Amino acid sequence: MFKKKERKVNLAKMPRRLVTLSDSNSFVSEQFRTIRANINFSMPDQELKTILVTSSTPGEGKSTNAANLAIVFAQEGRRVLLVDADLRKPTLHYTFNIQNTMGFSHILLGKFSLLDTVQESPIVGLNLLPSGTIPPNPSELLLSKNMNHFLKEVKEKYDIIIFDAPPLLSMSDSQILGNKCDGTLLVVNSGVTKKERFLKSEEILLSSNAKIIGVVLNNYKMPKGQYYYYSY
Repeated sequence: MFKKKERKVNLAKMPRRLVTLSDSNSFVSEQFRTIRANINFSMPDQELKTILVTSSTPGEGKSTNAANLAIVFAQEGRRVLLVDADLRKPTLHYTFNIQNTMGFSHILLGKFSLLDTVQESPIVGLNLLPSGTIPPNPSELLLSKNMNHFLKEVKEKYDIIIFDAPPLLSMSDSQILGNKCDGTLLVVNSGVTKKERFLKSEEILLSSNAKIIGVVLNNYKMPKGQYYYYSY
């Protein structure tokens, strides 16, 4: 499933700018590596393989954060699978400029296997699973036996599986995934996300027994004269 031969990343074929590829030596890329390190040490007594990345509301940067995190884990030498689990408004296929004719939804429907649907990325060690066709019943699919079988299979094949999921306050999908994943990262858009929405999101995750391993503050501007946090 993985090629050991080094592949040259063609950024021109990737319409969405990913800072960990375009400027791997930048302050922002280093922050993603810091997040990676914090995740590695967040649960020392428990193996952490499946990570949910979500936010309170749309437009907070969860998908871009999920993609960059997947890249830095792959750059560390891990076998990584990035799953577009937003079965309502998927974006992974746009980010990496890949086909979305088959994907996650087809696996949950029992129509295709992981081998049929997974795709290579330009980054060695990183595989991609697009959403597939948008189904009428995403929540039911995430609660299905096929989802449990999928989790068992990917945990055997990959070191890290990152799920890019819908916002928490819009639908129940992330609540379901939070219960099934080993850890959850909540992305918060600095200066935009209201405190009550963040607290409500935290409450939703805790009520579903999700393990919150951290909060990523996106678009935070450092004091004048210092670095700026990631903005896209």
